[in-house]
Amino acid sequence: MKFGETFTEFLHGDQERFLVKCSHVEYKRLKKVLKICRSCRNQTDDGSNGEELGGRTRVDSKTSSFCRCESCPLCDQMFFSELMKEASDVVGCFSSRVRRLLHLHISSGLQRYFGVLRHCFMNDQQALLQEGRLLIQYVTMNALAIRKILKKYDKVHSSHTGWRFRSKMRAEHIEILQSPWLIELGAFCINFNETSGLNPNELCSPFSCDFSSSEPVMTMMLPDSMKLEYNLTCPICLDIVFNPYALSCGHLFCKSCACSAASVMIFQGPKSASSDSKCPVCREDRVYANSVHMIELDMLLKKKCKEYWKERLVAERTEMLKQTKAYWDLQAKYMIY
Repeated sequence: MKFGETFTEFLHGDQERFLVKCSHVEYKRLKKVLKICRSCRNQTDDGSNGEELGGRTRVDSKTSSFCRCESCPLCDQMFFSELMKEASDVVGCFSSRVRRLLHLHISSGLQRYFGVLRHCFMNDQQALLQEGRLLIQYVTMNALAIRKILKKYDKVHSSHTGWRFRSKMRAEHIEILQSPWLIELGAFCINFNETSGLNPNELCSPFSCDFSSSEPVMTMMLPDSMKLEYNLTCPICLDIVFNPYALSCGHLFCKSCACSAASVMIFQGPKSASSDSKCPVCREDRVYANSVHMIELDMLLKKKCKEYWKERLVAERTEMLKQTKAYWDLQAKYMIY
């Protein structure tokens, strides 16, 4: 089955109710644009439907709204602007749905009490299971749709514009497979299976983790035997991330390392960093305000690397107490003088 048919089946399958409030890539419509553009190029190349006008080729009015000669300025403007908007909407929808799912999973106190009470009337585990499965399918199908439509664009235009557009998406943080929320979803899948007592292959088959190698990684398997690896090493301390935070540029750091790089104290947190603080890896600014606390990933590390996690916890608390004492001593001196 061709991908276009598979994607259409996905949009109108059992998960159609789930997709009602979710954006998706208009793969079929964008493919039609490329089909018209290919026809325009072929007609212009052989001169069958074009005529010379002042040294320029005029294209038939039916196709001129999509493409003009080799540069395709109108096609590019419509194609990439709409695809950028669709990709941005998909990332926003995915992030909000994962955030809500994880909030239900790690809720505590009164929220946990109401969760237990609700569990008496409905199967919460099955609801979380279904939500996680649909989110995995949602992110995978839309990511493949973007990748394939850009590949088709480059094939039609004999260019590398589609490949450069993917780089632009990564630079603007709308590359869905690079979202820190996807790493959190993977950690959730592994954590959920270990505590739910359900079939291990039922939810998190695309995700696995390996902390035994020199570079700890989380792996996500994609269709066609493709896989993505997310490095879980902190670029500053060069150890497995502890109490991890993901900056809005996508880079992962230990909380203490991120705070140190931004010149803020651990108890203040990365989000208190100034707007001109830059990522230690890519040097992009304004990346701390919307940083993501990777709670599910930290829970996974706590289970898989118990001794390491305990050592880092003691070290972080010791450093935080030291910083807190120094901070309040300094505040006391200001009050006195």
